[in-house]
Amino acid sequence: MSNSISNFLGVHGAALPLREQRMQLLASNLSNADTPHYKAKDLNFQAALESAAQKASPLQTTSERHLTLLDATPRIFERDGVQPSLDGNTVDADVERAAYGRAALEYRASLSFIESKVRTMLTAITGQ
Repeated sequence: MSNSISNFLGVHGAALPLREQRMQLLASNLSNADTPHYKAKDLNFQAALESAAQKASPLQTTSERHLTLLDATPRIFERDGVQPSLDGNTVDADVERAAYGRAALEYRASLSFIESKVRTMLTAITGQ
């Protein structure tokens, strides 16, 4: 269900929680870098964002016989390691730190955009 606030914030309103979820997965990978048989996980951000957008504006059906669209795209997946360790752990700390840094930058960009939109709204309301 879409509302005027989510329309005003655009894609960043849906992207922010997904970016947070990805950062949590990457942090979990880093914290399990020495755990035997741990498989590095990541979020298919594009598929998750498309799914969130689809939930915001679902397709309309004109008959109960119409098929519903199933979201078959996995959002969280196990990332293959570049060079898995002998104990089966696929976490590469350097790759995870780089991915976390980029995810943090993207999170901050979405947050800055939302902050800018809220300031614009406050300016329109207060006139200052």
